[in-house]
Formats: sequence, C-alpha cells, structure tokens
Amino acid sequence: QVQLVESGGGLVQAGGSLRLSCAASGSTASTDPMGWFRQAPGKEREFVAAITWTGTSTFYADSVKGRFTISRDNAKNTVYLQMNNLKPDDTAVYYCTSDPDGDYTIAAMWNYSGQGTQVTVSS
Repeated sequence: QVQLVESGGGLVQAGGSLRLSCAASGSTASTDPMGWFRQAPGKEREFVAAITWTGTSTFYADSVKGRFTISRDNAKNTVYLQMNNLKPDDTAVYYCTSDPDGDYTIAAMWNYSGQGTQVTVSS
C-alpha cells in the first residue's frame, strides 16, 4: 500500500506561482513513477505531468508545457509540481498519483491517488 498526501494548494492571481508537494509513504513509494492529475468542476480528471522513479524522464500535458515542472526527491519520498504563470483555466483539484500500470496519461492506470489539493486562479 502507498499513501499520498498533497499540500501547497491555494488561491493565486493569474500570472502567479504555486508549488504543490506530495508526500508518499509505503513500501514501494520511492521506486514508483509518480504523476499529477487535475479535475475541474464538471470535467473529467485530466493528466498534468508524470516523472519516472529515477527522475530522468518527465512528461507533460500540452496545456502546461513550459509553465509547470515536475520533480521528485526520493530521499524524502516527495514529488513536487512547480506551477508558474498560472491561468484561470488551471483552477482545479490537483491529485498526486503513484504506481501506474500503463499509459501515464490515463487516470485509471494509476493504482494510488491522494485526496487532492485545491488550486484556484483568479483573473
């Protein structure tokens, strides 16, 4: 079992920045690929970013490329999402995920997910 706890969400003006953190615990937490998804009201959960367990490969949704950066510190079992130049369309609950079984971009492929942290971007 892996437990994931997100933090760092909040209210920010358009153009601002936030850094999300996800603390993982469990027997395989430090060796799993990890990712971030988001879900806005009335919309499906969508892929944001993912990182391999070594941190050498990262993947991003087109909508966040160049603005968001995913990273991880395996010594702390923590993954981060640095979000810059935020836009109102980035408003959503952001979920940390771990241990995918297949396509990183599909939410159902991830075996573990946190409870989420709210990000609200005002215009």
